[in-house]
Amino acid sequence: QVQLVESGGGSVQAGGSLRLSCAVSGYASSSYCMGWFRQAPGKEREGVAAFDSDGSTTYADSVNGRFTISKDNAENTLYLRMNSLKPEDTAMYYCAARSYYSNYVCVGEYNYWGQGTQVTVSS
Repeated sequence: QVQLVESGGGSVQAGGSLRLSCAVSGYASSSYCMGWFRQAPGKEREGVAAFDSDGSTTYADSVNGRFTISKDNAENTLYLRMNSLKPEDTAMYYCAARSYYSNYVCVGEYNYWGQGTQVTVSS
């Protein structure tokens, strides 16, 4: 059973930084088929940062250069380092994982989700 548990959210002033963590269990630590999403009140959920099968990363244009996704395979933990935070970054942040083939190639949509951690950025 896959479980994803986020932590590290909080309230910060604009320009500040936070690091979100996602503790992973029941899911191969060698898999990179994971990402971070966020949803602000009244808005649709959007992808923020993600790994592809080979460990390469992609970022939403709005966070590129400010956010960094990383992974500690030994601890089976996913991270999102967020710098230069802006009020528009305020949202519930979720980590997510998707299935993979035996060679760790990602497949399908994200089908495992954490409960989320709230990030609030004040101006």
